[in-house]
Amino acid sequence: MRRSRELAPVHDQFRLLLVEVILLMSVTVRHRVLILGAGFGGLYTALSLDTAMSRLPNLEATLINRENFFLFTPMLHEVAASDVDITHIVNPIRKLLRKVEFFHGEVRGIDLTTKRIHVVHGPTRHPHEIEYDYLGIALGGITNFYSIRGLEQHALTMKSLGDAIHLRNRLIDLLEEADSECAVGSRESLLTVAVAGGGFAGVETIAALSDFLRQATKFYRHLSPDLVRTVLIHAGPLILPELGEELGAYAQKELAKRNIVIRTNTKVNGVSETGLELSDGTVLPASTVIWTAGTSPSPVLEALPCNKQGGRLVVNEFLEVPGWDGVWALGDCAVATNPRTGKPYPPTAQHAMREGKTVANNILAAIRGGAKKPFKYSTIGMLAATGRRTGVANILGFNFSGFVAWFLWRTIYLSKLPRLEKKLRVALDWALDLLFTKDLVHFMILRSTGVSSQEALESAVSSVKERAQKAGA
Repeated sequence: MRRSRELAPVHDQFRLLLVEVILLMSVTVRHRVLILGAGFGGLYTALSLDTAMSRLPNLEATLINRENFFLFTPMLHEVAASDVDITHIVNPIRKLLRKVEFFHGEVRGIDLTTKRIHVVHGPTRHPHEIEYDYLGIALGGITNFYSIRGLEQHALTMKSLGDAIHLRNRLIDLLEEADSECAVGSRESLLTVAVAGGGFAGVETIAALSDFLRQATKFYRHLSPDLVRTVLIHAGPLILPELGEELGAYAQKELAKRNIVIRTNTKVNGVSETGLELSDGTVLPASTVIWTAGTSPSPVLEALPCNKQGGRLVVNEFLEVPGWDGVWALGDCAVATNPRTGKPYPPTAQHAMREGKTVANNILAAIRGGAKKPFKYSTIGMLAATGRRTGVANILGFNFSGFVAWFLWRTIYLSKLPRLEKKLRVALDWALDLLFTKDLVHFMILRSTGVSSQEALESAVSSVKERAQKAGA
């Protein structure tokens, strides 16, 4: 009895020492998580992990993205049409995340066997290799031109902030050119814009650009709204097929009211500098062609030894890539089957956001040994803006159109835009749009010119005088 009492303090000390060792080991064993891509799927994975990291000191999470910002793509057409300021629909990633690290680089390769990611970054594009224990692949997609002749060389796209800025600059540049005297015979072709693709992106783009161009002509002495021609080309019988026949027909009628020409059951066979060749044999002269009719997953996925469907990674109900422990895929990179329908979930923003939260939950479950969560989600609603404060929407099975749908579009998407600062900036842009006309500033990303000496300056002046004399002669 006395001996057991003497041993009790020793046992207590041993237990305390064992607990300290276990705690020390749990802190020193680091769990490295990499998230590739900062679209809706990647960002919301990172945000969910960011919240949980305060309770997991041994978790290291890094988000890798080519841009250092998150782009709110549903409002991209509003930048192109000068409805909102260029920077108001983007959020710096470093302001969104507190504990998750950010690496500004471009993913060039994924080695699933050695658990390494190959990236390049910086002005010199120098390479890095980053190791991981758990990986979330959310690299998004790229535009698919389907090998259509001349399309990639001559068409514009609407996937990135740069695309929207470039399109806006091009339209303003064409307005300036069309207003000059030398463009008397070509003004209509200069002011013809064709959008290929009658889905959400195509409809919202053509509606916004039509309003922008027609309103802008009042500031150009030699132009008028009737010179502007906007054309929407769609391969199917009705635009916005995702919303059903009723809303598709309504949207088609609303666009037609505003002199937008809609060519249904028509495909693009080729594109040149002067216009489009269509499947019905006609040639449409157009200075601006915008392609919104197809996407493909990131080409980085091609080299991965995984089961794929249409270039996208096939995942299980937990969004895991089968055969590779600790690897998840989501968004445009993944094919996840809806158990209710047996069909893949659509690669939309609302699905990617929920997938991101599910992936974060399952990564934490893998680290802590908890239960994994299957991904299950039913579409809440779909909305599209059709210009001039009109829109179409289907929310919880109910159809809305006109001003109500447009108001719902703005209210819902404004609520989804991250950070209060950006919400306020966009709301202010929209409020000012009710009072003032759209901005027509042409952003020239050029360095200012200069000379290095007095001799160079005199030479430049002399050259200008010679050109002026020749022009006068």
